Amino acid sequence: MKKIASEADYDGVMEKIDSLMAKGSQNVSKDELAEIRAMALSAQAYEQEKYVLDAPTTLTGMIELRMFELRLKQKDLAEKLNISNTKLSLIMNGKQKPDVDFLKAVHLQLNVDAGFLLEHA
Repeated sequence: MKKIASEADYDGVMEKIDSLMAKGSQNVSKDELAEIRAMALSAQAYEQEKYVLDAPTTLTGMIELRMFELRLKQKDLAEKLNISNTKLSLIMNGKQKPDVDFLKAVHLQLNVDAGFLLEHA
């Protein structure tokens, strides 16, 4: 599959993927599956090049990004970090400083770089 060069090309690729996917997994040939995969990889490469997001510069921003990536709600994150939802809310709203146990849990459970935590806590 050739590289996607424009938004119009991207839209066309996405329409083609949608039309093939609409057939259902049982009705798609092996060649069509390979075509879907190639188009999806091209679309992904275009998206990564075109839609670049700056990395978070705050602890709260980094936690919110990881929540989004992991599809966690705040109450689920509090449970994952083994803290109360209230404590998490206070930290996220800047009303309470994060303690060492919180930062350690963020590092271990959310895979946030320890250096980033030290710089931004």
